[in-house]
Amino acid sequence: MDTTLQDPLVGQVLDGRYRVDARIAVGGMATVYRALDTRLDRVLALKVMHPALAVDGVFVERFIREAKSVARLAHPNVVQVFDQGTDGSYVYLAMEYVAGCTLRDVLRDRGALQPRAALDILEPVLAALGAAHRAGFVHRDMKPENVLIGDDGRVKVADFGLVRSVDTVTSTTGAVLGTVSYLAPEQIEQPGAADARVDVYACGVVLYEMLTGDKPHDGDSPAVVLYKHLHEDVPPPSAAVPGLAYELDELVASATARNPDLRPYDAVALLAHARETRAALSADQLDVMPPQALSAQHSNADDRTSVIPRALNLQRPLPVHEDEPDPEAVYHRTSRLETPPPLPPRRRSGGLSAPRGPLVIVAAVLLVLGLGVGVWYINSGQFTKVPPLLAKTEAEAKDRLGDAGLDVGKVSRAYSDTVKRGKVISTDPATGARIRNNDSVSLVISRGPETVKVPDLQGYKLDKAKAVLKDSGLEPGMETEEFNDDVPQGFVISVNPGKGTKVRSGSAIELTVSKGSPVDVPDVTGESLADARADLTEAGLKVKVASARVNSEFDAGQVAQQSPTEGKQAAKGDTVTLTLSKGPEMIEVPDVVGDSVDDAKAALEGAGFEVDEDRGLLGLFGDTVKKQSVEGGETAPKGSTITITIR
Repeated sequence: MDTTLQDPLVGQVLDGRYRVDARIAVGGMATVYRALDTRLDRVLALKVMHPALAVDGVFVERFIREAKSVARLAHPNVVQVFDQGTDGSYVYLAMEYVAGCTLRDVLRDRGALQPRAALDILEPVLAALGAAHRAGFVHRDMKPENVLIGDDGRVKVADFGLVRSVDTVTSTTGAVLGTVSYLAPEQIEQPGAADARVDVYACGVVLYEMLTGDKPHDGDSPAVVLYKHLHEDVPPPSAAVPGLAYELDELVASATARNPDLRPYDAVALLAHARETRAALSADQLDVMPPQALSAQHSNADDRTSVIPRALNLQRPLPVHEDEPDPEAVYHRTSRLETPPPLPPRRRSGGLSAPRGPLVIVAAVLLVLGLGVGVWYINSGQFTKVPPLLAKTEAEAKDRLGDAGLDVGKVSRAYSDTVKRGKVISTDPATGARIRNNDSVSLVISRGPETVKVPDLQGYKLDKAKAVLKDSGLEPGMETEEFNDDVPQGFVISVNPGKGTKVRSGSAIELTVSKGSPVDVPDVTGESLADARADLTEAGLKVKVASARVNSEFDAGQVAQQSPTEGKQAAKGDTVTLTLSKGPEMIEVPDVVGDSVDDAKAALEGAGFEVDEDRGLLGLFGDTVKKQSVEGGETAPKGSTITITIR
């Protein structure tokens, strides 16, 4: 069942701009949706804080801090944040949408990965974190769920929701932020005081999980896992995957040292170590298929492709700058294994061939550079991206295309209710699309809101009038009915706005429809049903008989009530509802003979009768009831008159 159908935000427009199309994922702090920026006409991810948390100032501050922090990281391996705002109880971030999956999805589908695939993913992750670390921020929540792998092979780091400044120590009153399986020991012992090395530790755990298919520490409860982080080393991956290269054990051990001083000091240093490790491995070592791989039993044995298609222009990780520590020094300083395996002895070349060594090296370097440039040009060099052009004027769009080395293709124009006249509605290819250098981009320019003249519908039958409105690009609005002696019933009398008025396409037009000449409703109460039906039919009205009957002064079967009542006006063909009588209600008459006049009247009126006094000549000065017209104990119609004789 598609749960997004039950999500109240799906189909809504936040802040008058972001149309929520589908729910992607739900987290502890927020829900992520796929949305459309209706102003710039681009698909993006909308991260909306749970309304229950939006009332908590601490959570809102952390949420906004994510937006500000990531917005400062202009890096190809970091999910970009475009906007932040609120709409009622919703606090949201508008972010780059990455079509693809998470590393968690890959691990769930593949189990363990080949070393080549694991390094293909790890390196751009470290590049993204390295940019954050050099900008002064720590992610603090690295895990496979926050590593996005696009359909085009790009790897991006997301969810900087727990990001903190490297030099900031914030009290969290003992709360541990992050996911238990990837927490560094110092995050457990001193929450809030962690630096870039906690991200290094988490990346080491992620690498272990990619190589083996399992987390290094598990337990029946989070407390057990936390205890193991504090008191047990991460085991070497080769213990779970026989035949795995020693260098990969060394890389994991370096990143996950329990003492933070023994780890690489940030993600850039760990990236240098990862590159060294890749360079030291042979093709067979990089393509070892771990037994935990779910695809090991049915995949092609000759398949050496990475989990990420390598032909898809993966972003190169950050380089290690010249002012950073020597990678070799970092490698040995961070090692936790005491006795590395001996290096194979070097063969000595004969004296005559020794001078050829430098020439061979230079030729090899030139060959590698040439191949690298060729591959770069095939995969990336001959391509560029369509620059942002939406909501730009036609002149601005053409200038931007020229600056990007692209030509202007077909320029067409269309009406738009949201984009101002003269500005770009859409492009083909779309903004950000990959396109060859010197190719052309077509533009659609707004004509502004389309206006339509309200047609003259007077004298049109209602159904025909509605059809004419729709054909004109308008919508039928509210309908008002009026009596009119000149316009037949069911035909349009007038429209609002009036005929000839220019309105926006899609506007609703109010219609006033004739009820025809009015008919005076005759009074048929007290008549038999047959007589009442004949009188109403003669007046041009229809008759409906109510199923229930009521007591009334009229005999059973006669009309007791009617709706509309006499004197009301109705349209010809309207229906008059008749309620028939069950006859009067019969009630018992109280015995008041011998009572005083006042007591007798009170008793009779209380029972529902009218009272008439007969005093005659002898009763002018009397006060006692000598006789009553209906004797006590007998029944009489409710509301009828009882005469009392006074003597």
